[in-house]
Amino acid sequence: MIDHKMELNSEQIEILEGKQGETMRKMLETLVLFGDIFDAKRLVKVTHSEGHLVTSFGIPLLKPLFKTMEEINKDGIKAEGGFTLDPRPIDYENVKCNILEKIVFNKILYGKQKDYEEQLLKAGLTDSDSFSCTCYLKQCGNRPNKGDILSWAESSAVVFANSVLGARCNRNSGMLDLFGSIIGYVPEFGLLLDENRKADWVIEVKTTKIPEAQILGSAIGLKVMEDVPYIVGLDKFIGTELDDNAEDYLKDMGAASASNGAVGLFHVENLTPEAKEQGKSLIKENAKHYVIDDAELERVYKSYPNMWKKKDAKPRLCFIGCPHLSLNQLILWHNRIINGLKEENKKKVSCQCVLTTAPKVKKEFIAKYPELFNDLDKAGVKIASICPLMYTNNPLVHGKAIFTNSNKLRTYSMARYFKDEDIVKLFCGKEVK
Repeated sequence: MIDHKMELNSEQIEILEGKQGETMRKMLETLVLFGDIFDAKRLVKVTHSEGHLVTSFGIPLLKPLFKTMEEINKDGIKAEGGFTLDPRPIDYENVKCNILEKIVFNKILYGKQKDYEEQLLKAGLTDSDSFSCTCYLKQCGNRPNKGDILSWAESSAVVFANSVLGARCNRNSGMLDLFGSIIGYVPEFGLLLDENRKADWVIEVKTTKIPEAQILGSAIGLKVMEDVPYIVGLDKFIGTELDDNAEDYLKDMGAASASNGAVGLFHVENLTPEAKEQGKSLIKENAKHYVIDDAELERVYKSYPNMWKKKDAKPRLCFIGCPHLSLNQLILWHNRIINGLKEENKKKVSCQCVLTTAPKVKKEFIAKYPELFNDLDKAGVKIASICPLMYTNNPLVHGKAIFTNSNKLRTYSMARYFKDEDIVKLFCGKEVK
């Protein structure tokens, strides 16, 4: 048995001794060694049994991943509580690809996708529609309660669970999330501990109108990096109740703070669970201070580079929904796009437009609002459940003038960021500087 620093119970020691098989031993050994790096004193029980994995793509180069999954499948091991997964990388029906692009996707980038998904289903993937970075949406079902201990990865899901739902999870990496779900324990350190959930920063929002969530999150992430911010002044714009609109706003703000920085938890005064309960007692005595006003937001926005190969290219493809859109946001974007086109006396968007959302959210949208879905379809707008970032990994699409309202996609790809109002103008064929 390996040397370890943390205290283990009798069940955990038996697993490390190999009494539940070699595969279980190696998974727990990995969790223990990982916890020792961060001086975790023990492993704690996962109380929200449904996990969430970040590794959703069958890249042939990930041979260790497939070998590990093969061992798990061979031993008949699975996550009893099930798990959800980040989005699939491709959707040819709703995101146009030429023959060469498909060859790269199918043969080089994601050639193991089908085989890998079969491995995932055997290991406990909830179902074939459980592919979304927003697993916590009500339609998706993987929604923990306040205080739950999770074994999740995916930065935007982790920050939402910690901040908006009040659950507890560290930003795990690929496979650690699965190991924790299968074993049922995770190392206790970081954001699982009360003392590490206190705020290192006070962020004072002093804008004259509601800040665009993605830009506000970007400003926060760039400033605080991995620290915990306590945000004041935002509740006057989005209210003091976590309704659908507030959750959507915090979803996008949190995703931007997690990708433009490394935020795993934020508090919003008078709104998020721990801030409502504990108030300013969450703020550390030596907390730093950062004021975000209109000028600061504009400074952050203007700092985003234009990575297009041809800087003044005509916009060709837009992705909206990174992280995936909620049902509420699908309706909102329907209204923005359709009303914008009507005002300009146009019937179709001027470029390829893809709204991305979870498969189960898309099904509910079509079932409940077929007329809205038809409006979008007639206007040339597609709804897909892919990961836009995985699509932009293809070097053959780097020459396309792709644009987005997602700070996460902007950060990890060559996509150009535009504000929501400017995106609607671009759909109508207008020029935006």
